[in-house]
Amino acid sequence: MTSGTSSGSRSSAAGSVAEASGTHGRTGDVRWERYPLLAQQPRARIWLAIQADLGLARNTIEAYGRALEDYLRFSTRSAVGPETASRAHVAAYVRDLATRPKPRAPKVRALSSAAGLANATLQQRLTAIRLYYDHLVEEGLRPDNPVGRGRYTPGKGFGGQRDRGLLPRYRKLPWIPTDAQWRAILEVARQEPIRNRVMLALTYDAALRREELCALEVADIDPAHRLLRIRAETTKNRQERLVPYSEATGELYAAYLRHRRELSRERGPLFLSESRRNRGQPVSIWTWSKVVQRLAERADVSQFTTHAPRHLCLTDLARTGWDIHEIARFAGHRSPQTTLQYIHLSGRDLATKIAREMDSIHAWRAQVTAEMLG
Repeated sequence: MTSGTSSGSRSSAAGSVAEASGTHGRTGDVRWERYPLLAQQPRARIWLAIQADLGLARNTIEAYGRALEDYLRFSTRSAVGPETASRAHVAAYVRDLATRPKPRAPKVRALSSAAGLANATLQQRLTAIRLYYDHLVEEGLRPDNPVGRGRYTPGKGFGGQRDRGLLPRYRKLPWIPTDAQWRAILEVARQEPIRNRVMLALTYDAALRREELCALEVADIDPAHRLLRIRAETTKNRQERLVPYSEATGELYAAYLRHRRELSRERGPLFLSESRRNRGQPVSIWTWSKVVQRLAERADVSQFTTHAPRHLCLTDLARTGWDIHEIARFAGHRSPQTTLQYIHLSGRDLATKIAREMDSIHAWRAQVTAEMLG
């Protein structure tokens, strides 16, 4: 029985190797040249090809590829094969990630600080490696997964307990710019080409992710009603949504369309490159990241990233009294719990809210007291 299962697994794996070595499904979306070590190892190549064929977002595929490539390099340096790696080896890899000097903070060495990779990035790396080992287990190449996971264990105390994961998970408030920092960003953005100004305005107005912004097409904009359609295939959770944008952004958009006609009269992608090498081609997410990084440097706001306008927009909606479910729908989140992680009400916001509520309570109590004693 065991022999037959093993033989079947080897036969299935052999077929998968043959498939992965060809070009079928969406495997053409995988940029193998970015992961040379991974591409040379059949099992790893099969796994990443499967993720592409399952239709995962390109950014997810790239994140998985980078994670597994890095892990394989570490394993090669340690002379440990992935099929025989132990939990101790994976833990050593985590420690290596956590103590690598960052370009901006080369001397810091604490897990909870700016040393090494951020906690969220560490979790992402481990997720990719854990999924890869799940694949090896399913193929009968390993008896267990050395990464493990926090999982429910029945019968261990009230409500059950979870096995501890390999790495503690930290939940930090997302950074958003102060009013002064946002004005500084906008001030330097005024000197940018019209395309970049429209992109910045839209990413704030509609709380767009980087991928959603760069994937916009002319047909996605309804200028008559100032509505933006975020197509399901461009979103993180494959849920389409309609969101509004401001009148000021609408004026910028109209000016950009006039400029865009000089590059192309095709409808297609909305934001086009103006460089000599890629003139008229769609703007990539990497190009937009470079634009935002340049804005951050010129405004002297180093924390500003492509995701900051989205955080700021959602927080501003919360400040104006939007319901959490309305904000979740606007942001394209499946669960309001996800939205809560993005909304960053400062201590000053909360203090003002409490003071306002306490004033109203005090006024009501004073009125009741006066009526009762009058």
